[in-house]
Amino acid sequence: YRIRVSVNQFAAILLFFQLPSFCLARSYPGNYSEAKQSRFSDSQPEINYTVTVDKADLSVVNVQIQLLNVADTFQLAMYAHPEYDDKYWRYVEDLDLEKGKEKAGVYRDDSALWRVVTYHNEATVHYKLRLPQLIAFRNLRSAWRPFLSETGGLIGDYHTFMYIVGQTQVPSHIHFQIPEGWQIATGLEPTADAYTYYASSAKMLLDAPVLIGHFKSWHFEVNGVPHTIAYWALPDALTFDTATLISNIQKIVSKASLLFGRLPYREYFFLLQDGSYGALEHNNSVTIGLPSKELAEGVSQYLGEIAHEYFHAWNMIRLHPAEFGDISYRRPDLSRGLWWSEGLTMFYADLLLRRAGIVSHTMSRIDHLTALIQRYYDDPGNRKFSAERVSMADNAPPGFLGDYDASTHLQGEILGNLLDFLIRSGTNGHRSIDDLMRSMVYHFSGAQGFTGKDIEQATNNICNCNVHAFFENYIRGNQVIDFNKYLQLVGLKMNISWSEAAADDKKPLPDNRIYAWNDPGSHSLKMGLTDPESCWGKAGLHTGDIIKKINDSAVINTSDFYKWRSKLKVGDNVDIKIERNKEILNRRVVVTGYKQSLVKIMPLPALSEKQQRLKSEWLLAKK
Repeated sequence: YRIRVSVNQFAAILLFFQLPSFCLARSYPGNYSEAKQSRFSDSQPEINYTVTVDKADLSVVNVQIQLLNVADTFQLAMYAHPEYDDKYWRYVEDLDLEKGKEKAGVYRDDSALWRVVTYHNEATVHYKLRLPQLIAFRNLRSAWRPFLSETGGLIGDYHTFMYIVGQTQVPSHIHFQIPEGWQIATGLEPTADAYTYYASSAKMLLDAPVLIGHFKSWHFEVNGVPHTIAYWALPDALTFDTATLISNIQKIVSKASLLFGRLPYREYFFLLQDGSYGALEHNNSVTIGLPSKELAEGVSQYLGEIAHEYFHAWNMIRLHPAEFGDISYRRPDLSRGLWWSEGLTMFYADLLLRRAGIVSHTMSRIDHLTALIQRYYDDPGNRKFSAERVSMADNAPPGFLGDYDASTHLQGEILGNLLDFLIRSGTNGHRSIDDLMRSMVYHFSGAQGFTGKDIEQATNNICNCNVHAFFENYIRGNQVIDFNKYLQLVGLKMNISWSEAAADDKKPLPDNRIYAWNDPGSHSLKMGLTDPESCWGKAGLHTGDIIKKINDSAVINTSDFYKWRSKLKVGDNVDIKIERNKEILNRRVVVTGYKQSLVKIMPLPALSEKQQRLKSEWLLAKK
């Protein structure tokens, strides 16, 4: 057949195929954060959650799920977070179904998976989430885990809600029944009802913690996008400089917006909590522990953590490793890409503070990089294992690296600096790692995620150079980084020496390169080593040994262990009784000192015009 097409028709067809991909209709979002406020199919379920918090019993959160248009047999599950899988399915109680027929009911198919048998394509499910006893660290609770108190708490997200397996794109409404006078702060979308919120997909629901209670809040806008800072305080909270804290957070947001050219969310919530530690990033919010007693001494000490967690809105939430796919009740495969997701986020946390003029310390970029390299050498695991292997260890059980320990945050931040040097040198200063980060976010923020090969190819494209050897040696391979090879690109060089680790009073420090953790599987306290050449490794101890006694005294928990470790002195004799492979062994350790590195970075004796210019631009941290 011969097809006749007019000039105007041909132009219209050509224009259609030249449209950017985001202009073309699609049934599902590329990333869960892009989900639209609509139901994609009339055959999908309608889901309404009701969450009840009763002051008469603050040990539980009551949840009701009302479902319409569901299959007569479907499955409910609790999401296993890829980084912080706290296994809150263990605390689900009284899971039941409002039923009118004997065959209807709820049956447990797996630890975090339930099968619901109903009728007439509708169901109402009830359950209680009994909040576990908090395990405190430094007398502080974990800021990302739910809690309730007389003045408020944190609920919601993957700790509280179940989702329908196979229906992760289905939106839902969430109604909160909370004590009178309590406020709500959450990244869920508000509705006309102050106590009802909307989630455009299951992932949006499970990635939006909810701060409730009596708290102070402040608001600011960046490029027209609203931001809320909510601070829940303890009854005995100390006052601190809130004006400076708010101003600095706004500066961090502004610099991130300038880097990427836009903000990727509808609005953003900083959910800050007194009496807690740690943090966890979410789609358009973050939970961070900021003790008022420490803020009273100066708010600057937490700005790096705030900048880090906030930057994850791009580099972890939208741009995520390929292993972190759709939500599931099973843990995903260990990720090889966390050196980028965590390490480059560390890199940019420092950079955003410098660009905003609010660096919380007086370190120059050279001093900061010197400290990073020194830590790299002082922990031999960093030099033994590739960045991808250490990335996998980040979410693996203790002992994944044997008798070594290493930091994916540290390795990634160092590698970020070296990639920056390569790009600056390869483009004669016209481009930097900013261009690489923007390219990664632009091209790989879809559901598929990124791989190490993607980062390598994107770097090649940005710097017009071949970085294959760099990735083979340090990202996928176990070679020790040749720092001077990359420092010289910006007119710098490094020297390293070793000396006995000593305290401020010049006395030798004891070798305390051991740690311990409580193993829930065996209900025991296990030992870990960070260096097999330490005095503990030389005495025949290994990571995974069960600690039975130390100097004839039982050590039951990590608190006891670290109190004992803090009292060690060079020359101490330590008798440790351990269990290994069901065999009881006794080991004597003579505590020695240990060596630590001393790194110095300085300018090369003779710099070319290019090296001088690149060094100056890198030190300014402007681009």
